[in-house]
Amino acid sequence: MALDPAVKNLIDTLNEQGLKSFEQMSIAEVREVVESFSGLQAPKADVARVVDTVYPGPGGDQAIRLYIPESETPLPVVVYIHGGGWVAGSLDVTEQPCRALASDAQVIVAAPSYRKAPEHKFPAAPEDAFAALNWVIEHAAEFGGDSTRVAVMGDSAGGNLAAVTALRARDTGGPALRAQVLIYPVIDGTARFPSREENAEGYLITTQAIDWFWEQYLATPEDAENPYASPAKAADLSGLPSTLLLLNEYEVTRDEGVDYGRRLADQGVPVQVELYEGLVHAVYWMTGAIPRSAELHSAVVEFLGKQFAD
Repeated sequence: MALDPAVKNLIDTLNEQGLKSFEQMSIAEVREVVESFSGLQAPKADVARVVDTVYPGPGGDQAIRLYIPESETPLPVVVYIHGGGWVAGSLDVTEQPCRALASDAQVIVAAPSYRKAPEHKFPAAPEDAFAALNWVIEHAAEFGGDSTRVAVMGDSAGGNLAAVTALRARDTGGPALRAQVLIYPVIDGTARFPSREENAEGYLITTQAIDWFWEQYLATPEDAENPYASPAKAADLSGLPSTLLLLNEYEVTRDEGVDYGRRLADQGVPVQVELYEGLVHAVYWMTGAIPRSAELHSAVVEFLGKQFAD
């Protein structure tokens, strides 16, 4: 399918503005550009309560923001881990999608911050993400959550961290998860699938940019073989929670996601894979600029509704 018209318009506009590819930017520039994505978002939904607090991470306290809808009964909880190439992203730039998810799915969204590369390389981020999950489980009842109905979710590098968190929860005997939602996850540090060549340039995130983000994140090249850095390297995927994988046609990481979904299914994990034609990486955040980003949001809401139904 041809590139979605709204996506093409956005890419053309960014090119006219002279936006460099991420690998050509400084760390500060990357962070500034990622934060600017908030300008591409729809208005923020109302949520009954938003609570800013901290959770204890291995490197010290980290921020976590809770989006809590009105409810007379305990609500399911989604631990949403934001993307940004392990380098960028924040609780502020992801506030709009978190509010929308909390409102439309009637779930509590717990959005943790985590230590960023290159200042804090692997395994800092997944250590923080797992600590955040455990904190959420322990404190769920305090903010109206049901600790027996918890999912992890993330986009891009956050999808990586969500997948790693699910792996680690399985490997350590808990916490038990109902589901994982992986939105165009970056999950294979040595991937050489066809989409790396097919979509190498021209679609917001280049193959060189993906490789650059991995270089910022990993402490050594050998870390790319560690399943807690590259969850696609896990030989055993059995016992993982029900999975929703959302992938886009024109993105570098498309095929590693397709392959991960196939392997999950082959090993008995209930998995739903959705491939959106005409779309590119990062559109989940771009709700104001890319109308079809609503398709990804709706798929997440529907999937979580089924997973949390008792």
